[in-house]
Amino acid sequence: MSSTAPSLRDLAKTLGLSHTTVSEALRNNPRVKPETRQRVHAAAKAAGYQYNPLAGALMSEMRRSRATTFRGVIAIVDLDGPAGRAPSSARYHRELTKGAIERAEELGFKAEVFIVGHEGMTPQRLDTILQSRGIRGVFLLPVSDNPDLTKINWSRYASIYTDYVIEQPALHNICPNHYRAMLMALHRLQSLGYKRPGLVIQQHHDERLFHRWEAAYQIYQHHYNNNATKVPSLLSREINRADFSKWFKKYKPDVVLCHRAEVLDWMRECGAKVPQSHGFCCLNTMMNPDVACAGLDLQPRLLGTRGIELVIGQLYRNECGVPELRTTTTVPAQWVDGPTVRDLKKK
Repeated sequence: MSSTAPSLRDLAKTLGLSHTTVSEALRNNPRVKPETRQRVHAAAKAAGYQYNPLAGALMSEMRRSRATTFRGVIAIVDLDGPAGRAPSSARYHRELTKGAIERAEELGFKAEVFIVGHEGMTPQRLDTILQSRGIRGVFLLPVSDNPDLTKINWSRYASIYTDYVIEQPALHNICPNHYRAMLMALHRLQSLGYKRPGLVIQQHHDERLFHRWEAAYQIYQHHYNNNATKVPSLLSREINRADFSKWFKKYKPDVVLCHRAEVLDWMRECGAKVPQSHGFCCLNTMMNPDVACAGLDLQPRLLGTRGIELVIGQLYRNECGVPELRTTTTVPAQWVDGPTVRDLKKK
């Protein structure tokens, strides 16, 4: 028996079907009858034939552009759209997209942004465009709510969602490791001499991450903080000056961890001298680019780089569709030194 896998034409001849029908059946084209698609897939598996979706995309793009070379296309899908997006989120999305585009080009692909939702096309329209252009890779940017993308025929696509869990459908995802980042920041602050850290966080920040910020903070307080009295976190739907000042004066943290840099002014109003007597750690330094802070860089550009690599890896392995068992890939944060904490080197 020959060890050479059959060609597409060999498979078509064996099945008594046209080359085009077999090709479209392997791409799960809905124009091919379901029973025919099932028969073609079964025969291909039995014969050891493996469909290469990149080859199909190559031919589709060459026919479309009449180009002699092709670098493949991956769709970067923006489900919210840039209009109305908060500046901090906009910066995060830009860095994420830059990382994806740069790495895609390095690996021989082209990444294009498609806007879906109230600012752009419908998911069904996106599906039609991707299918007509032979685009098989989808890179989903973070979205503010829980989108319903079940009307897209995901059997055609390799995909990744670049945030915590997406449910409709349940795709693979990649995101920062917020739990590990919190522990890293707390241990760093401990090494700088801070003994009473206090976490200030808005509920929606914590809830959309399944409470990973607060969980890591509580674990640190229980297992690593040797002080007899602990500082309870200030968790609020909307952090304001009055609530913060009351909490700060009552529990007397010597370093505050928070996303919002305006907390620095509230600390000073309460008598704190930053960084001489107190410290401030920003949980996402990208949120406050105009204020120099120590804190965490969640590395959105690296997130984009790794996310694109995951999509391309799926394409090469011909892994399309909603996964039976989804996976989560996490990217560690980096500590950023800044003027809002002590500098031990100056002591």
